[in-house]
Amino acid sequence: MKGKWRLALLLGIVITLLLAGCGNGKQQVQEPVVEEPPVAQPVVEPEEPEEPIVYPFAFPLTGVGTEEEHPVRPVMVMVENQAQARPQSGLHRADQVYEVLAEGEITRFLAVYQSESPDIIGPVRSIRPYFVELGAGLDALIVHAGWSQEAMNIIAERRLAHFDQVYGDHAYYWRSDERRAPHNLYTSIEMIREGAEDKGYRADWNDPAFTFMDTVEAATTDASSDAVDIAIPYIAGYHVSYHWNEELGQYERYMLGEPHKDKETEAQLVADNILIVEAAHRIVDDVGRRNVDVFGPGNGHLVQKGEIREITWENSGGIIRAYIDNEEVPLLPGKTWVQIVPIGTEIEVQGEGFDASGDVNEDGGVE
Repeated sequence: MKGKWRLALLLGIVITLLLAGCGNGKQQVQEPVVEEPPVAQPVVEPEEPEEPIVYPFAFPLTGVGTEEEHPVRPVMVMVENQAQARPQSGLHRADQVYEVLAEGEITRFLAVYQSESPDIIGPVRSIRPYFVELGAGLDALIVHAGWSQEAMNIIAERRLAHFDQVYGDHAYYWRSDERRAPHNLYTSIEMIREGAEDKGYRADWNDPAFTFMDTVEAATTDASSDAVDIAIPYIAGYHVSYHWNEELGQYERYMLGEPHKDKETEAQLVADNILIVEAAHRIVDDVGRRNVDVFGPGNGHLVQKGEIREITWENSGGIIRAYIDNEEVPLLPGKTWVQIVPIGTEIEVQGEGFDASGDVNEDGGVE
């Protein structure tokens, strides 16, 4: 009897232990792991590049598209560049600007207007024979204040359309009281256009036909990955430099290391094309007047979209054109600066990181 009791007791203990291991008789069921469905990511379509707008016409001196034809005669104004004349007015709105040495070791600007009509341009100064040749080649209305005898001889012999403030055309100019004479003479495109009607000058224009890159091609042409800045050392006091602004896609112009700005708007002058022309220069009199060969041919450089290329140049059809392997190089649509320099002028070229604004040394030059 004792044996059966012990056996029953042992079986009871075993059953109790088994029930305890099963959680007091309740079976524990593991919750199934439910995986969240993946979140659908939005499909990002690559952005289509904006198609450049194709206009039916283009401004003849910039190649920039326009809705209407613009065949009016250009106006070329002789703009002073002595220290007393800076900052100048209206250069930022010129289609093209030529910079060239005059006597007295100074440079002068020949600012050409057609697509825009600024209401203040200047200071206006006198003309020289090679300025006349450039204006005549463009078939422009030539605007000046005074002249050298040789320049006036050319104007008279060819009966060129011109306005001379010193001798008879003062009605188309005014003097500002902000500066002293002779650095305070100004004009406007509206005044000159009215003057052309008053004087009966021919309205039809003999378009010399500049060659520009197609608008679509220009828009899809990438800037150089090794964009360069340049410095042009004319003489002390007239050092010029250009800095490539990648964001603008244009070159910003500097004089003596400082941004070259418009007097009224403080807009910095910019260029899409910089044509550097090496030309023969010769002193012709005791005053220091020069004869500058603006016909060529010669050597030079063309700077576009951060890239500088060696070119040859010649005056063809009345205008200075750039060539590579005897093929004319088209200009980019936009503003063009033509820097006419003596033969042998060393152009300083620097790659990424070069500050074209430069440091001005004691002589007024860019170090």
